[in-house]
Amino acid sequence: MGQNLSGFTPYKAEDVELFYKNNWWRGLTLGELVDRAADIYADRVGFVDQRSRMTFREAAQLSSSLALGLSEMGVTPGERVLLQLPNWNEFVIAYFAIQKAGAIPVLLIDRYRQHEIDHLIKLTGATAWIVPERFGKTAFAPIVDDVVRQNPEMKRVLWVRVKGGEGANSLEELIEKNPLTADKAQKLASLKPDPLNVAHLAPTGGTTGLPKVVPRTHNSLICGVEYASMAWDYTSDDTCLLAGPLGHDLTFTKGFLGGVLTCARLVFLEKPEMESICKAIETERVSAIVWVPTLASRFINFESLGEYDLSSLKKMHSGGAVSQPDLVKRVTALGCTYYNGYGGTEGQTTITRREDPFDKVCSSVGRPTCPYDSYRTIIVDGVDAPEGEAGELVIKGPGVFTGYLDSPNENDDAFTESGYFRTGDLAIIDSEGRISLVGRAKEMINRGGESISATEVERLLTSQPGVAAAAAVPMPDPDLGERVCAYVLSEAGSELTFEGIIKMLKEADASVLYLPERIEFVEDFPLTKAGKVDKKVLREDIAKKINSGL
Repeated sequence: MGQNLSGFTPYKAEDVELFYKNNWWRGLTLGELVDRAADIYADRVGFVDQRSRMTFREAAQLSSSLALGLSEMGVTPGERVLLQLPNWNEFVIAYFAIQKAGAIPVLLIDRYRQHEIDHLIKLTGATAWIVPERFGKTAFAPIVDDVVRQNPEMKRVLWVRVKGGEGANSLEELIEKNPLTADKAQKLASLKPDPLNVAHLAPTGGTTGLPKVVPRTHNSLICGVEYASMAWDYTSDDTCLLAGPLGHDLTFTKGFLGGVLTCARLVFLEKPEMESICKAIETERVSAIVWVPTLASRFINFESLGEYDLSSLKKMHSGGAVSQPDLVKRVTALGCTYYNGYGGTEGQTTITRREDPFDKVCSSVGRPTCPYDSYRTIIVDGVDAPEGEAGELVIKGPGVFTGYLDSPNENDDAFTESGYFRTGDLAIIDSEGRISLVGRAKEMINRGGESISATEVERLLTSQPGVAAAAAVPMPDPDLGERVCAYVLSEAGSELTFEGIIKMLKEADASVLYLPERIEFVEDFPLTKAGKVDKKVLREDIAKKINSGL
């Protein structure tokens, strides 16, 4: 029970009993969510992309037909299916079809290529792949051919937005060939998985190395999404814009899955272009957005922002990086509640609340969304950090995963002896349970033995006039090991200099430890596939410049 996948660490029997007894786990499966939405709001448009509009009824019916088609193709319960689609309505159909077929989707960001895909096939044992024929300038056939040549176990490829040639399978044709009838509905019901089973495999969005894979069960994933949706007031009255990739955990859990669970209307954009975002808010009367602070900053600084009617926008869920006070203040000035959040593929999720005072929204990432998950900060295993002092944030509970897939050595390091997941984040928990992140345990800058928080350097920099965004990274130094280098994006019209910034920081009484010893001025930041600032690229850039004597 709950062990449908080799390499998955099941929940302990006593935890399963407790979570069910207290109704923290509902016993629902992910495939049922879209059907439930169709039962409540059958003819309401639930999904809008740049090509079509789809009601909840259509989504439920099309995903059922595709599930039957997948079964006819030979996809069996428990089989892993790579799902690599952009922000299209077909993602909705395909995701829930895989669930209804009893299989397990492996979410791939559309920008993953041969190197990452080959690794994930070997790690997950995936044998099927749903992929677009083309997205943007990328034709996927050469990528697929390359991967399949190296992985002959990849037996089934289903193409999207193409009719295909001889021998080709397409999503559209498979749906057409498998209409939902009464007898086929019975077959579909027989494929329904156990809610304790692994339902979903998600690669982590790390900036270094190949991704690990996080297995989530139906119970655990739905639990986390349900409480997160309530915490940021996500309801059926909302129209939510999703511009980040659906393969990324923030967009997927907080935006997409939360929207289906609450029966909100979802508006998908293929790319996070500011003009398209503003047009969508105006024409679709968007009330909510889920994205990372980098995109929120680009949005609020968009030079043509005032040309659009944005009056419908009432809430913004932002997570994945630090949200600076100026950003929060300017979003709030639009008449929009800014929810400052924190989360991860493994299940950690916190957020500020609508009633929180401004200073708490800026200085913290709020409280845990699921009140039954346990959050602690520790100095060492078994020793909690004193109140008001920083420690590593560790978590466990009904909304938290139990271990990376088939990674026993990784899991030994990732969990405490008492079963808490080590997030790797340094945090302070105040007397009201609010969490403030102060850095990454693995991303601290070690300057001659002094541990300097890159997050604090960034906070100080972005609090200065003229600084739109900043990223602090270590640069190599022969004497001290590392020094602080800051990459700075200036606001339009600002003429910042190294000397001017240091002068402002000193006038703000910043500690000398947090004064950057070098500043690189940039026009934009490199981003990871998860939409976060790619600090690996920045570290490599500054190391290369120093080695070249620049």
